[in-house]
Amino acid sequence: MTESYKNFIGGEWVAARSGKTFENRNPADNQDLVGTFPDSDRDDLEAAVKAARGAYDSWRKTPAPHRGEILYRAGQILKDRKEELAKIMTREMGKVLKETRGDVQEAIDTAFYAAGEGRRLFGDTVPCELPNKFGMSVRCPIGVCVMITPWNFPMAIPSWKIFPALICGNTVVFKPATDTPASAAKFVEVLQQAGVPAGVVNFLTGGGSKVGMPLAEHPQVDVVSFTGSTEVGRRLAESCGRNLKRLSLEMGGKNAQIVMDDADLDLAVEGALWGGFGTTGQRCTATSRVVLHEKIADAFMKQFVDRVNKLRLGNGLEASSEVGPLVNQGQVDTVEQYVKIGKDEGAKLVAGGSRLTDAAYSRGFFYRPTVFDHVKPTMRIAQEEIFGPVVSCLRARSLEEAIEIQNGTIFGLSSSIYTRDVNKAFQAIRDIQAGITYVNSPTIGAEVQLPFGGVKQTGNGHREAGQTVYDIFSEWKSVYVDYSGRLQKAQIDVS
Repeated sequence: MTESYKNFIGGEWVAARSGKTFENRNPADNQDLVGTFPDSDRDDLEAAVKAARGAYDSWRKTPAPHRGEILYRAGQILKDRKEELAKIMTREMGKVLKETRGDVQEAIDTAFYAAGEGRRLFGDTVPCELPNKFGMSVRCPIGVCVMITPWNFPMAIPSWKIFPALICGNTVVFKPATDTPASAAKFVEVLQQAGVPAGVVNFLTGGGSKVGMPLAEHPQVDVVSFTGSTEVGRRLAESCGRNLKRLSLEMGGKNAQIVMDDADLDLAVEGALWGGFGTTGQRCTATSRVVLHEKIADAFMKQFVDRVNKLRLGNGLEASSEVGPLVNQGQVDTVEQYVKIGKDEGAKLVAGGSRLTDAAYSRGFFYRPTVFDHVKPTMRIAQEEIFGPVVSCLRARSLEEAIEIQNGTIFGLSSSIYTRDVNKAFQAIRDIQAGITYVNSPTIGAEVQLPFGGVKQTGNGHREAGQTVYDIFSEWKSVYVDYSGRLQKAQIDVS
């Protein structure tokens, strides 16, 4: 029986006020209906924002250690339900089960990390220049936070945003991607089960134009956190800038793995395979470019193409599958368009390049893992984010040229270098323009205790995860306590 999901507003699961719904189907099998979901509109988002605003005062006054205990319980529940949640996620967005288990695990890790911050949320205590005066800084919550999240990590990315916002004392309105509403609903269900009070977390599904953008523009919303396309991010930046509203953006990437002539080639091939085709290439951190030193380029390509051609595509719930489908027809169309662009630009197609249409794959959005060789840095397939199973391989004569190629896009999210030379590794760390650099591992694999985000047009300077995310969801207040019993004038009464 198909599950009929609802919005979560003010502590209650409710249908869209219009009664309208939309379907969500398995991208590996379009006959598998995951569920029906509320097609929300202005009336629903107004109710969600009102509920979040109404719950804010009580929640911000709840001691942070108690907020942390609730998040810790959420982490335990996620851990207990990990397999169930992973299977739902695979059904609705396609990536193989071992990856969706990892997605849930990242939410578990973030829950426990954020829970610990309930007993930290450190400020500074500093000496003052005048006698009998005390100075310190403290974090304060901001208000109502809107979270707009993508479909490729439907639990991990919401956890990066929602858990830190809650531990800081904010309330939340959560709008997930329409391709993955079931995972998001289950995530909110976990928070409800953990004891998050009514109105503190509100959840509604629907399209970006009817729900996402109006939420971001709502006058009672104080913070917007968005992960998604650069185009939508720009629109949000314009809107939030006009209203002087805090905005955190995490957008595109065109990440490169550099392979030097002294690299362990077997290891580098494994890295490019996982980085390029994990999540079917649908990651902002995907290894969409491989920059090869010319001395080892041919040897690398021989191994790499051989391994790519042996990857097993299939339904992510099947244990034998290594690569799942693309998430929807739109992603298939985009990949097909870029493969044509690559051919027209003169790049050499050496693997893949077409849909799988035989009977075993006909009900899903399957596309063969694709590799282009002899790609030039200025080609569109080397510059633009494809968000699919397409890897562009380029060649360089030196480390300096490889780094120049790596830096030569508008993005700067993740990067990687394979080398046995510690001097080259540290030169790359210094000179690569990216928010993340891996040495001897692929461009994917971030952990929750370090900052996540990029430079240039990848974002707007904020970082998720680690300690830095708490600067998105809190304001700093400086506190001075003068116990001298007389007026003291800073910078004036200093002898």
